[in-house]
Amino acid sequence: MILAVTGGTGFVGARLIDAALAAGHQVRALTRRPQPARAGVTWVPGALDDAAALSTLVSSADALVHAAGVLGATTRAAFVAGNVEGTRAVVEAAKVWAIPRIVHVSSLAAREPSLSDYGWSKAEGERLVADSHLPWTIVRPPAVYGPGDHEQRDLFRLAKLGLAVMPPPGRLSAIHVDDLAGLLLALAAAPADHALYEPEGPDGAMTHGTYFDAIGAAVGRRVLALPLPAALLRAASRADRLLRREGAKLTADRVAYMVHPDWTADPAKAPPAALWRPRIALREGMADAARWYRAQGLL
Repeated sequence: MILAVTGGTGFVGARLIDAALAAGHQVRALTRRPQPARAGVTWVPGALDDAAALSTLVSSADALVHAAGVLGATTRAAFVAGNVEGTRAVVEAAKVWAIPRIVHVSSLAAREPSLSDYGWSKAEGERLVADSHLPWTIVRPPAVYGPGDHEQRDLFRLAKLGLAVMPPPGRLSAIHVDDLAGLLLALAAAPADHALYEPEGPDGAMTHGTYFDAIGAAVGRRVLALPLPAALLRAASRADRLLRREGAKLTADRVAYMVHPDWTADPAKAPPAALWRPRIALREGMADAARWYRAQGLL
């Protein structure tokens, strides 16, 4: 099939393109910057606010995966621009071309839109897709990790020092990026079912301690767990903003998300087992991520 992809130069989108090419599909991917030529990929210059580029992207495509999104913005306006208005523009282009299938990548954060601007913006994006009358499927990934991820690099660096700085006690689900890419590709190739799925890795729900222990094992260290109270995390976010400014990773919005005690996938919303099953266990996947960080000189 011809698969149209937004966010194809990002963490999840890049692995999705790899999976699509390996399966023999043709890919059309939106990009804001010039990309090296690649067999099987047509790069479409433009961004989510470029109607002409979006029209070129989705024209005659068999399916569209909307994986682009804003994760670590420092203002509500930036989340609106990327996750709300960007999704609106994608939906409008898909309507014009009557795309047979659209797979929208959301987030578990959309379950709690009052907690953070990020979660609110993802919930709004879901609403736009669900109200579009397109043949859609929505996926809410939990924590995504693996090769290519720059968001969790600091956690691996701290683990090398024997430390695991984590939120207050809680539970979460996680998924390796290649398992998520496999699910998105499977959904793009299947009839759209107007369903909302919450996938997770084969380990299922876990504590923060289990997650950070796996990071420690991946870098060969036993880590000392340091659960931080919400007030201290908020203070740390202010310090990160002062030090790294727009490059800050620990934003106030992210802290609001982090201190919520339950970010586990709902088993009732699991994708059909006949369509997809996760295959990469947490410790295996974390070791995979650590190898990539080392190869890139990031540890």
